[in-house]
Amino acid sequence: MPYTPYHFGPSGFLGLVFRKYIDLPVFLFANIVVDIEVLCWQHGSVHRAVHTLLTGAIAGIIWGLVAYPLRNIFAKLMQIIHLSYKTSLLKMIVSGVLGIWLHVIIDAPYNWDVRLFWPSRTIPLYGLISKSNMQIVCIAFWVATIVVYIVMAANYRKEKTSRKTTD
Repeated sequence: MPYTPYHFGPSGFLGLVFRKYIDLPVFLFANIVVDIEVLCWQHGSVHRAVHTLLTGAIAGIIWGLVAYPLRNIFAKLMQIIHLSYKTSLLKMIVSGVLGIWLHVIIDAPYNWDVRLFWPSRTIPLYGLISKSNMQIVCIAFWVATIVVYIVMAANYRKEKTSRKTTD
């Protein structure tokens, strides 16, 4: 689903729920990083090297390394949206890889050119779910993401308030 916000439903939900282990900004932005490839190929097979588990992992590692110097910016952004933020280089690298893999797995069932197990030419998830059904699943995850975010942001504000009163 290039150029669409659908991927952010599942990635937002998983990123929030597993925030202790996943760097949320890196995980979310991995969905944009992976589709740079799609922007480069407008004809024929648009999902090429990065839309595989092997080279997607390499791209995720590179994204995690590139994102590491941006961690202070991410911390400020997370503070603005009322979410706590603790990260490390390893957490950012793992989040880059997992974010790209999730994106590719979401694309695989309805894109004939996503070869998860490249260099194998098999496309085991293709046809498993239609694009419209995948969009419905992703929208449902958007709703769940919003609910989880509201709860987490409220807890963040409560913790900030209680720390101020005890100081």
